[in-house]
Amino acid sequence: MALSHTDGEDASHDHLQPLVQSTVRATHSLFSGTSVPTTQTDAILSSQRQKISAKYRAEYLSSRVLPRSMQQPTETNPLLLSAPRQTKLLTQNGHSEATVYPLTNVEDEVQKVLDGLAGKQQRAQAKKHKTPTRELVRMAAEANRDDSAPAGQQIVRKRTYEPVRPEWHAPWKLMRVISGHIGWVRALAVEPGNRWFASGSVDRTIKIWDLASGTLRLTLTGHVSPVRGLAVSSRHPYLFSAGEDKQVKCWDLETNKVVRQYHGHLSGVYALALHPTLDVLVTAGRDSVARVWDIRTKQQVHVLAGHRGTIASVVCQDADPQVITGSMDSTVRLWDLAAGKSMATLTHHKKAVRALALHPSDFGFASASSDSIRQWKCPRGDFVQSFDGHSSIVNTMCANNDGVVFSGGDDGTMRFWDWRSAHCFQKAETIVQPGSLDSEAGIFCSTFDRTGFRLITGEADKSIKIWKEDEEATEESHPVDFRPSLGRRRY
Repeated sequence: MALSHTDGEDASHDHLQPLVQSTVRATHSLFSGTSVPTTQTDAILSSQRQKISAKYRAEYLSSRVLPRSMQQPTETNPLLLSAPRQTKLLTQNGHSEATVYPLTNVEDEVQKVLDGLAGKQQRAQAKKHKTPTRELVRMAAEANRDDSAPAGQQIVRKRTYEPVRPEWHAPWKLMRVISGHIGWVRALAVEPGNRWFASGSVDRTIKIWDLASGTLRLTLTGHVSPVRGLAVSSRHPYLFSAGEDKQVKCWDLETNKVVRQYHGHLSGVYALALHPTLDVLVTAGRDSVARVWDIRTKQQVHVLAGHRGTIASVVCQDADPQVITGSMDSTVRLWDLAAGKSMATLTHHKKAVRALALHPSDFGFASASSDSIRQWKCPRGDFVQSFDGHSSIVNTMCANNDGVVFSGGDDGTMRFWDWRSAHCFQKAETIVQPGSLDSEAGIFCSTFDRTGFRLITGEADKSIKIWKEDEEATEESHPVDFRPSLGRRRY
């Protein structure tokens, strides 16, 4: 009787077996992270495969193949050569009864669909159980651990900063003082043959000086306001001058007379530059535009507009950007001479850009303002580095082939820099001419001669000074005082 009672209890508990199994599955999925046992997962995947395979054959397989009328394999369309062919079953009348598609790649394509679904499920599970970033970093450090280096350096290696060591340059000293002007000297230009140079002054005259002896050769009069720009052509016997009287003049050096005048500026002309290979003249001034002139026809080729302030400096070179201008609106613009449009605008300066200097051999230039001197790389105007240490209004800059950059300030301060490292290897102050006021210690213009061994400066004490390198200086007597800082960076 007891045994029959037990059998009866087992029979009464049979209907609870499905509930127990569902509870076990729920508990298993809650604590182990898997949804269902493996055997049930395989059954679900098999049913999904059959469903996707049937749907793929019914709906998408027929659209994989072009109609027979369009299937003409050609060499120009190799995709048709590899297209799967249809097999038609013909009835006795000759009409097609059904189309049978090959089973070659169907299973593979169904498997790709299933793999995509599995990948989506894995990504969804990974989002639910996301590993913290700190844990990932720790795991990567343990995987790449090296006993010879501290932990963490294998992930991100710091780039060590190596400053560019400057080249040694001899210090510069005063060689000669030339007097003759009765006003500030605002413009200088050296002749291509390096025999003489010209100077323009506030006294409205242009004087020609012998470079070797410093004696006066000629005085040209014609401007009625201060002369602000000078340039000597290397292709023609012409001297070009510009002044605050809105006039741009072309002087014939064989007759010492004005042969052409270029009219168009609405205010004073402050800067002038000649193109090295084209018969083109670029002038700029207070009307905030740079005007491009044809030297022979006196026609205005372009008006380079875009600055919002007085253009204080302009330089030209034979490669793009062929014209570079610096303005009182604290911007430097690079111009496309063929299109007459701006290629780039450099807005790094915070104060007025009064001076520009092209390097004779390196494809770059420097710009100066009262806040900083910056070096740029052509043709896009990429910033290279800053020249730090000249805390005054910089009126003029020039550079030579030896990598020496000179900057002259409005208070008479002079700085000599190394082009590659931006190291200031000499600090000096100009010597005021006897009889002048101390407040007249200002440098307005400067240029190197054609050899680069002589520096000519025009100053506020109405004199022209010529500087040269000290021949007795050596690396032992004047060592390089190079102290790089960690904050300095070369871009």
